[in-house]
Amino acid sequence: MELLTISKAAKKLGVHPNSLRNWEKQGLIKPVRSPGGQRRYSMDELNRLLQSGQLDAGQEGVVLYARVSTKKQADAGNLNRQLERLRQYVIESHYHVVAEFTDVASGLNQKRHGLTNVLKLAERGEYKKLIIEYPDRLARFGYSYIERHLRYCGVEIVAIAEKEPE
Repeated sequence: MELLTISKAAKKLGVHPNSLRNWEKQGLIKPVRSPGGQRRYSMDELNRLLQSGQLDAGQEGVVLYARVSTKKQADAGNLNRQLERLRQYVIESHYHVVAEFTDVASGLNQKRHGLTNVLKLAERGEYKKLIIEYPDRLARFGYSYIERHLRYCGVEIVAIAEKEPE
């Protein structure tokens, strides 16, 4: 029996590897674990999943993006709490997460790896909604340019809160 890595299985299904991880948490798919603890998927399991009709039926693929300005904020748990609030929103909205990206950097910093990945996936058409907590978590300045570019890529930005508390 041939076992596929998570990236090969995701490619066969046309989804992001995070989708497979999420489906495992939901009990939709059960990977085999290698001696090193890595996930492996059999073609039988992938076919069973495809035939079950449970693959995100009616769910829209989204990307989560969270940012804090300093390592001190990240170490205090602010980044993790922000991500948890985004995940809770996704669950309540019946979306499925394509990917999650984070940055520990100023909102003025243009060299953020997480934001770069958000834009790359949008340009490849891999999701339809970007979920953020507040608009300034995406960018302090230039938000409208990012929003315009994402809209051009077919992506809507959803800020789950309008204004950050003082």
